Amino acid sequence: MEKFETKHFGEISYDPTRVIDFPEGIPGFPDSKRYLLMSEDENEDTFFWLQSIDEGDVAFTLMDVYKVLPDYDPQVEQDELAELGELDDTPLLIYNIVVIPDYIRHMRVNLRAPIVMNLNTGRGKQLICANDDYSIRFMIFEELERAKKKIAAEKQNAGSDA
Repeated sequence: MEKFETKHFGEISYDPTRVIDFPEGIPGFPDSKRYLLMSEDENEDTFFWLQSIDEGDVAFTLMDVYKVLPDYDPQVEQDELAELGELDDTPLLIYNIVVIPDYIRHMRVNLRAPIVMNLNTGRGKQLICANDDYSIRFMIFEELERAKKKIAAEKQNAGSDA
């Protein structure tokens, strides 16, 4: 295990084999090329952190958008995916960067440029979707409110059918 000092998480220990290499960096952060994907429970969590081990003050909040938008279907160029290494039978992780402002209800997610990672090769990249119907400022709380209303309506309709 190696150790590293971060701004947000203090000192962390990590297994060097779990480092994900972003050869081009992430746009706006060209000097941060090596990251750790961190969460409390990878199978249950909706939010994750992508912590740079090149720069301790660089970390991104990521979201598993599929847990809120199960039909999310970013279309990307095959040659860009090829940069992640061998893809045959390789499950890719797809997360989206979250911006969390002071007023939490204005939290937004970039659906247009997902972070895609191939854990088998240890490579990642932020890609731009070819389908332009996804927003770079998707207001996640608005979507959650719509989902709550839909569930409440379904429950009410189920109750009135009985």
